[in-house]
Amino acid sequence: MANTNLLPWREWKRERKKLEFLINLAGVALIGVAIVLAWGQQLEGSIDYQQERNQFLRDRITVLDNRIAEIANLRQERAELLDRMRVIQELQGNRPVIVRILDEMVQTLPSGVHFSKMEMAGTTLSISGMSESNNRISVLMRNLDGSDWFASPVLKTIKEETGSRIYGKDASVFDLTVTQVNPIAVANDSDAAPAPVAAVQE
Repeated sequence: MANTNLLPWREWKRERKKLEFLINLAGVALIGVAIVLAWGQQLEGSIDYQQERNQFLRDRITVLDNRIAEIANLRQERAELLDRMRVIQELQGNRPVIVRILDEMVQTLPSGVHFSKMEMAGTTLSISGMSESNNRISVLMRNLDGSDWFASPVLKTIKEETGSRIYGKDASVFDLTVTQVNPIAVANDSDAAPAPVAAVQE
């Protein structure tokens, strides 16, 4: 029987299997790379979509915030308009009283005195002015106290104004407050009050 040398065939078979393994390994690697690339592209697309969605939501939130701010501004404007309307209505309702108060201020103002500022807060009238002397201020206080439309005059401050070109070296500036009353309303309240019942003695 002839001797056959099988070593070359075995080496060739071993090299072939090794080559097939390397080819399969390269194929698996390529498939893995392809999968990773595809997953990366999908992930990038998802991120881009989410970013676009987030930007859309931010834009919508900005629009809503602007609308909320507009609504708040409209409410503020509405409240201010209502306040103005209320003040106007009060002024219209109190117009005769205001005219009477101004007329009474003129009546109580003695000569040698003038007012530079008047402010009304509720029923308290704050007055600033200048007088040619302290005696004139005393006359003003008595006139206010004797008026039916004013009560409780209080002299807050008084100081000399020696540089006055109107009243000279004896001039004084003053600040006072006085309470405004409505004698008509007081009279109506008095008329509406029930008369006291006399006690009956047996």
